[in-house]
Amino acid sequence: MSNLSFSTLILPAAQLINLDRLGYLEMTAIQVAALPLALAGRDLIAQAKTGSGKTAAFGLPLLNKLNPRDFGTQALILCPTRELATQVAVEIRRLARYQQNIKVVTLCGGQSIGPQIGSLEHGAHVVVGTPGRIKDHLRKNTLVVDRVSTLVLDEADRMLEMGFIDDIETIVAKTPKSRQTLLFSATYPDDIQSLSGRFQQSPERVSVESLHSEQQIDQQFFICQKSARRESLVKLLAHFRPAAAVVFCNTKQLVREVCEYLNQSGIHAQALHGDMEQRDRDQVLIQFKQLSCSILVATDVAARGLDIDDLPAVVNFELPRNAEVYVHRIGRTGRAGKAGLALSLFADSERYKLQGIGDYLQRELEFEAIEAVTVRGEVMPLPAFVTLCIAGGRKEKVRPGDILGALTGDAGIDGSAVGKITVMDYAAYVAIERSVADKALGRLQGGKIKGRKFKVRKL
Repeated sequence: MSNLSFSTLILPAAQLINLDRLGYLEMTAIQVAALPLALAGRDLIAQAKTGSGKTAAFGLPLLNKLNPRDFGTQALILCPTRELATQVAVEIRRLARYQQNIKVVTLCGGQSIGPQIGSLEHGAHVVVGTPGRIKDHLRKNTLVVDRVSTLVLDEADRMLEMGFIDDIETIVAKTPKSRQTLLFSATYPDDIQSLSGRFQQSPERVSVESLHSEQQIDQQFFICQKSARRESLVKLLAHFRPAAAVVFCNTKQLVREVCEYLNQSGIHAQALHGDMEQRDRDQVLIQFKQLSCSILVATDVAARGLDIDDLPAVVNFELPRNAEVYVHRIGRTGRAGKAGLALSLFADSERYKLQGIGDYLQRELEFEAIEAVTVRGEVMPLPAFVTLCIAGGRKEKVRPGDILGALTGDAGIDGSAVGKITVMDYAAYVAIERSVADKALGRLQGGKIKGRKFKVRKL
């Protein structure tokens, strides 16, 4: 029997059969590290990324503890976004198939609260949702969490980035102190340590470095003259035409210079480096995530908080000295089973860096001259979206659903033209298809959101 087999765990026979039917053949690295501890009832801080199998790592232990005859909420899972909450709920339902009548309810903003209240009236063993909406239900007394035995904070770092800390504290305070708390985070900033200290009891920490297979990431290397590196970058972007890409530079000064050169060359790019004000960095990241900025030029330090599940490409404007840094950079693409592209430029004097990366990856790396790359047509199209900034956020009780309603209602914008909506404490950002961005801006400036006037500008 393989030590990666789920049968090595203390799980019901019916669940093992269910896992086999669902295609859970072997445990992933995070499941191997987390499941024995979580099943033993320990609090956990687990560092794992999307696509690593973390839902089963917390889903199996919480299902194992459920009493099906008690329709009170016994497990509560907090997620940063509606999309993630929906994915998690779907997977928990699949994992719960081994026993009958396990009810999983999703509670997220941007949806009518009435049907959610109706679902809760019939009981829910597991509740999955976003902090804002769960807090709403607690305030209305439509959700009771005093029997929760397992609390999960999924993608805790993203919830902190999005300003959910106050909501999380309010929710956790209403759960029993005897609960088990499982905290999952892709990164491990100081805020996570602080959060754990407040909410967990002697937690075990497990960390799994995300390793990406060669099949997931297409790595290509191009040798060029040092003096022609900028032109070579434009050539690569024009040839491969990624919908979005992060271009890594080794210094802040180079980030500024490369970003300026790309914009002069007709490629819409934004810089991200440590000398920028936090508000400016936040706005750049939001634009990039909302697809209103195609190319992000960044240092390694500045890009540390960047976590995008579906990043098509990364480009090394220059190779880092450290092979581990190279692996970390390219690991930002090719996530969650998707194909990724990693392009790297290097000069003849930097062949030793290529050799070091090859030694680290335990294979010989092939490369070609930049002259072999051909370009046809325009350099790169403009980004598909434009980001509008609204001078009102969580503190003014503005929610994504309010913004969407204002756009699709009085403003008359088709819902399909509205992209991602990000609400911060004092500002909100919405992506609008470029073709209707000016119309949306004018309508929002002349109209109201949630019955109130807010200043709106285009970033």
